[in-house]
Amino acid sequence: MKTNKEAFSDYLLLEKKYSVHTVGAYLNDIVSFGSFVKESFGQESIDLVNYSQVRSWIVFLVDQGISNVSINRKMASLKAFYKFLLKTKQIEVNPMLKHKSLKTPKVVQIPFSEKELADLFTVIGAPVGFEEIRDRLIVEMFYVTGMRRAELINLMIKNVDRSNGLIKVLGKRNKERIIPILPIIADQIDLYVKERDDLDSLVNYECFFVSKKGLKLSESFVYRLINSYFSRVSEKVKKSPHVLRHTFATHLLNNGADLNSVKELLGHSSLASTQVYTHNSLAELKKVYRGAHPRSK
Repeated sequence: MKTNKEAFSDYLLLEKKYSVHTVGAYLNDIVSFGSFVKESFGQESIDLVNYSQVRSWIVFLVDQGISNVSINRKMASLKAFYKFLLKTKQIEVNPMLKHKSLKTPKVVQIPFSEKELADLFTVIGAPVGFEEIRDRLIVEMFYVTGMRRAELINLMIKNVDRSNGLIKVLGKRNKERIIPILPIIADQIDLYVKERDDLDSLVNYECFFVSKKGLKLSESFVYRLINSYFSRVSEKVKKSPHVLRHTFATHLLNNGADLNSVKELLGHSSLASTQVYTHNSLAELKKVYRGAHPRSK
């Protein structure tokens, strides 16, 4: 018979369609809480805890120097676990019912400017050879589609429909969405696919982006690639694939795209998730307004 943690893991993977990485993080948090409860209260099981014990763990984590953001993530794991136990009638009272997240400072992602993107593509120039062609296309693909790093890495060759100018992306919780291919990268895709198919060492025939050895790319490789390229043209502290995704959304909003369209392109389940990208578009709007209104002079 499965333990509650095992049943919870199956629930997240099979019903909620969470990634293996996410499920692993949830389970690690639950195990950590279990260790704390056992050491602090001599309690073997965490199925029947009370909120005061949860609060004690929060105090312990704060004393350890854990950030509020990380603590909130751990609490989200507990909330999901106890909600599952309540749903499956393993408990009668959810100890996390009245829990409120700790306050966290709002972190504003600073996108790359349009000039930084233009400078980068000038610096890169015309790529030569498989790796240069692939690397430039990765940068372009992030910027013109707004896809997540994991989505780009897991993009399948069969899901790049060059004839109809569409890409099918498998997002969070296995949710599919369709993204148009801009004409500016259509020829680059053709060039890359030709180079890819000519690889003698092609091992992974399904993945669109592969290494020179024909293998699926790693997340760390893609992160280092973006960081390295943008270090040539930007002084920003954070230079990552996620910043490029943020840049995609911000530039669309700055140039008149409506929030709902950007939401669909990003694959967000709610408009609230997309609204975080409006900060910089509002800054641009204020700049235009102050520069254009007669009373500002």
